[in-house]
Amino acid sequence: MKEIQLSEEKYKDEEYMKRVLLLAEMGMGKTAPNPMVGAVIVKNGKIIGEGFHERCGQAHAEVNAINNATENMEGATVYVNLEPCSHYGKTPPCADLLIQKGVGRVVIGCLDPNPLVAGKGKEKLERAGIEVAVGVLEPECRKLNEVFLHYISSKSPFVILKAAISLDGKIATSSGESKWITEESARQDVHGLRSRYTAIMTGVETVIRDDPMLTCRLENGKNPIRIIVDSRLRIPMESNVLKDQSKNQTILATTEMAPPESVRRAESLDARVITCKNVNGRVSLTDLMDKLGTMNIDSILLEGGAALNDSAFAEGIIQKIILYVAPKIIGGAESKTFVGGLGISSLDQAYPLWIETMERIGEDLKITAYLKQTMCRQRGDRECLQELSKK
Repeated sequence: MKEIQLSEEKYKDEEYMKRVLLLAEMGMGKTAPNPMVGAVIVKNGKIIGEGFHERCGQAHAEVNAINNATENMEGATVYVNLEPCSHYGKTPPCADLLIQKGVGRVVIGCLDPNPLVAGKGKEKLERAGIEVAVGVLEPECRKLNEVFLHYISSKSPFVILKAAISLDGKIATSSGESKWITEESARQDVHGLRSRYTAIMTGVETVIRDDPMLTCRLENGKNPIRIIVDSRLRIPMESNVLKDQSKNQTILATTEMAPPESVRRAESLDARVITCKNVNGRVSLTDLMDKLGTMNIDSILLEGGAALNDSAFAEGIIQKIILYVAPKIIGGAESKTFVGGLGISSLDQAYPLWIETMERIGEDLKITAYLKQTMCRQRGDRECLQELSKK
């Protein structure tokens, strides 16, 4: 009889946690560098309050749920996808507030790796006599906040390489034509990614060739911060990314090879110039990631060309890949693939990936994959990491 009761309780916990995740996702693209968090308050088998973290600097999910509660919370169960905070930041500790309200139980999806929290919220609740359950739908909770969990642990942005390719892996024809390989529905999906992530990054060659805006064209979408990798600051000063920075800032990542006059001109256009280490005449992307991390840039959508993508793989800054594959063949030895450079000389040097999903978007195929090392870290799989380190 006890086993049946436990399984029923687990089932109910999972159902309420699914609702928490739906609420948390409503803050997507607005909470960075904070996590997306939802909260549901349940008493006597019914939801009496719910809320989510709506924007960075504003009230946390637990506070919004409490403010929306329709009755006294004493003895209630609170469901959250991430451990309640236990420290004073821009808002008071949520763990203290739950204790003050006299809740009887708190169900947590996953613990917060933030050193300021890191199990302290759970411990504070337990010391107050509140029952705490951890790990309900933990994989789903960690997946939702993969950006935050990576950033708070590494202090470096979570990088997603995005590319639109033909079925044979080409990003352009031999003449350089690339508009448009994929159909409109896939391109609209990309604008959703631009709205979701904090920044978008490309190389100066793309700016010189295409003069893109690098904005989000969705209604109510959020424009990402624009990052241009340009080791010698060759960017044309009349480029679209430098014309209007009222809606989204432009950062120019360069090296000491940039002429001082070019730096002054760019800064006069309100661009932010960051001087990074020089690696064989190129911007050190690892150094750039370190610098961007200190600027609260937690995620980057990399829409680079073949050369920048090659450098990104070589320097190990990529965590996730999203490919839009068009059902067409371009062919040609001179037609570029989305990763350039010399390539590998043996298959055991290939970058191992884990394909998460494949789905149709209009006539195109969307493939979402992770570097296997990223998946091992997310799952806490030490054996997997050790095996990969041997390769």
